[in-house]
Amino acid sequence: MLQPPGRTVKSLRISVTESCNLNCFFCHREWNPPSSNHMGLNEVRKIVEVASSLGVENVKITGGEPLVRKDVSSMVRAISPLVREVSLVTNGVLLGKYASDLKDAGLSRVNVNLPTLNSSKYSWITGGGDVSKVLNGINAALEAGLNPVKINMVVLRGVNEQDVGEMLDYACSMGAVLQLIELQPIPGDEQVFEKFHVDLDNIEKSIASESTGRTLNRTGQRPVYRVSRNRGEVLVEIVSPTGNPEFCSRCSKLRITCDGRLKPCLLRNDNLLDIVGLIRSGADEDALKKRFMEAVALKKPYWEKPQ
Repeated sequence: MLQPPGRTVKSLRISVTESCNLNCFFCHREWNPPSSNHMGLNEVRKIVEVASSLGVENVKITGGEPLVRKDVSSMVRAISPLVREVSLVTNGVLLGKYASDLKDAGLSRVNVNLPTLNSSKYSWITGGGDVSKVLNGINAALEAGLNPVKINMVVLRGVNEQDVGEMLDYACSMGAVLQLIELQPIPGDEQVFEKFHVDLDNIEKSIASESTGRTLNRTGQRPVYRVSRNRGEVLVEIVSPTGNPEFCSRCSKLRITCDGRLKPCLLRNDNLLDIVGLIRSGADEDALKKRFMEAVALKKPYWEKPQ
């Protein structure tokens, strides 16, 4: 699927639920609109089948928390033969229970959201979560071979900025990749962003000063640093979507909301296109492909480059 200016859409992020077993105060839940009309397994499979025929190679399953759905392993099993890679974003609470089954079903790797290693701070951030369950989940993922495990750490002003060094050491000790993620604004709740947002420039400069090498991730959207620690080396990705024209100009993703709408842009909800409705009405594959191409045509930079 080509999009202006000649980039190819290779990745699809599919939200399978807006429900979650935690209540992180900063979470946007992929900007999913409230819905009780979630896609079924066969509908997800059909969407991936059509996307694959148009050149999509990578699928990431997201939420909410995808593991609260009982059929996620079956979903992975259904779609993994259709694409090169299926990965999953999780808070890790249920990962210890499902890691082995997910690997057997064809899951390649996981991203685990982990804002801090401090148990009391983690409980406060997540509305009562138990960090030990997440750490157990990461161990289970590594044992199952879901590599590389990526740890997603949203950096929050006055909350976990000082925990970055500890998280670097932890990721290094586990052989995981650390993603330092900039807080994103939540529509309708600007106060959270204003209070807790951290510009990652200074943190990135500190990481860069310790780095033995810098590359770009495979989409070219963000820098990846190789950092030496006492226990070896760790890869650190800096994820800064807010106000970042490169994040937009190099975007090669489409998103699917949990109620089956194509979402061309992470930061917009005003240009969604229904696709699951077409499937439910019996539309043929050409109509589904056309709807995908309509969504691709709507992709344009949210953060424009300065003139």
